[in-house]
Amino acid sequence: MTSISTRLFAGAAGLALGAAMIFGTAGVAAESVVRAPAALISVPNSATSETAIFAGGCFWGVQGVFQHVKGVKSAVSGFTGGAANTAHYERVSDGDTGHAESVRVTFDPRVVSYADLLRIYFSVITDPTMLNAQGPDRGTQYRSALFPTSEAQRKVATAYLAQLRKAHLWNKPIVTRLERAQAFYPAERYHQDYLTLHPDSGYIRYNDAPKVAALKQLYPQYWRDKPVLVTG
Repeated sequence: MTSISTRLFAGAAGLALGAAMIFGTAGVAAESVVRAPAALISVPNSATSETAIFAGGCFWGVQGVFQHVKGVKSAVSGFTGGAANTAHYERVSDGDTGHAESVRVTFDPRVVSYADLLRIYFSVITDPTMLNAQGPDRGTQYRSALFPTSEAQRKVATAYLAQLRKAHLWNKPIVTRLERAQAFYPAERYHQDYLTLHPDSGYIRYNDAPKVAALKQLYPQYWRDKPVLVTG
């Protein structure tokens, strides 16, 4: 089981290694290396609101990055992939519930598309070559996974994963999973907005703050200073 204290200790123990991992595997020169999805897989969308679910390690950082993206209306930390009665942090931390720590992102596709969010996800949020792990965290609950909520999203995600694999951007195989969308269960209140509310946490400083910095540096067109918070 990964307790809050264990996670914080892991973050402090990682020191600058966490930042080096982020910029060294997913973030460095992402604007030119992790290319945008090809135009031919773009899906026209006249909707004003869309929802997608992303899992990419500890949900504190995933949520924190997406909360700074223009066009994102909300980003909620939670669990998906398992049953309702096990959708609780201490239980999910056992690693045998099927749940992934995930973030439900509601966004305006007229401002930022699902394809744009995927590019940000692969550029600064997740290391797609880590199997059932991200940074210092280990377990299936920390897997890199996409949960498309529509057939259009599934087509875009499938094509983009194929594009990234063909490009051979990483020196190890991409293991990011494309999973069937299932019920999403919001995490406990103390997990919401964790990155913003606890900027001095060792875990946040060494594992997640560099991701937010990478978003601002690499995607200024999508950056917004004031994050959209669950707690308002």
